[in-house]
Amino acid sequence: VQLQAFGGGLVQAGGSLRLTCSASGATSSIKGMGWYRQAPGKERELVATITTRGDTNYADSVEGRFTISRDIVKNTVFLQMNDLAPEDTAVYYCHAILWPDDDTWGQGTLVTVSS
Repeated sequence: VQLQAFGGGLVQAGGSLRLTCSASGATSSIKGMGWYRQAPGKERELVATITTRGDTNYADSVEGRFTISRDIVKNTVFLQMNDLAPEDTAVYYCHAILWPDDDTWGQGTLVTVSS
């Protein structure tokens, strides 16, 4: 499975961005997808995940501001980010959990939020 993420950019605090992650290849092996982020000097952290059943999970720091969704037909996952804050500045990575016990990462997309 290959993941391609895009949609990052520069936005002012309070603004919105939507990230997109498109999966290709053996997409039938995908059990779940999600977004992680890594800010400068910090470890990579979970942002949001969504299972093939549509169950979602969010980091406390983004709950209520970010929404993860998916287009099953197009094998695409979205991350709608609203009310962005400077602390949301990071490289955002798409991630997929694969059957039976594997995972894969997409390239990062940079989100920069100015104050």
